[in-house]
Amino acid sequence: MHTNETLLCIQCRHDLPYAYYHEKNNPLKKLFFGKLPIVSATSLFLFHKNGTAQTLIHLLKYKQQEYIGSFLGYLLAEELKKNQLFDTIDMIIPVPIHQKRITKRGYNQLTLLGKTLSKELQIPFNESILIKTEPSRTQTLKNKLDRRKNTENSFKLTDTSVLENKKILLLDDVITTGATIEACARELLKTKNVAISIASVAHTPNF
Repeated sequence: MHTNETLLCIQCRHDLPYAYYHEKNNPLKKLFFGKLPIVSATSLFLFHKNGTAQTLIHLLKYKQQEYIGSFLGYLLAEELKKNQLFDTIDMIIPVPIHQKRITKRGYNQLTLLGKTLSKELQIPFNESILIKTEPSRTQTLKNKLDRRKNTENSFKLTDTSVLENKKILLLDDVITTGATIEACARELLKTKNVAISIASVAHTPNF
């Protein structure tokens, strides 16, 4: 069993491609400008092909290395603690995957990540209130328009009253075009007086 300290050596952790979006001009928040009323947005890493972030996420999602979610949740919590804009979050909600995908993989890659983030930040984690209503094919080779069409009307809230007047942190692993986050956020925004912030493990810059 790996721990947060032993999964990567000190040098490897030092070389991780941190985005540092809490310290400078934020390209992730710009991605949703004019599309969604996002309070704040941040990402832990920059996602580059064949880079360390891609390797970690690939192992987490496709190689049954679920424990990596705990490691990434711990690192993301460390970064969010540096940004006062996330201090008032009431609930963490992960981007859901369809039950067929969970059955095939055995888990949602965001579950352990979200639970670790919840524990570190002392914020409730709820993965049952937003669900994926239909399976979708991989987004990897799709362009921006196709990704948006692939996610439209794919998510549903099971209960809006729980989220009324709440500040929500919507959690994802990788944000590229933002189509999936946008679809989830639009469903969440059907709730009265809800405010949405976004956090992801990685962001693909200049997609």
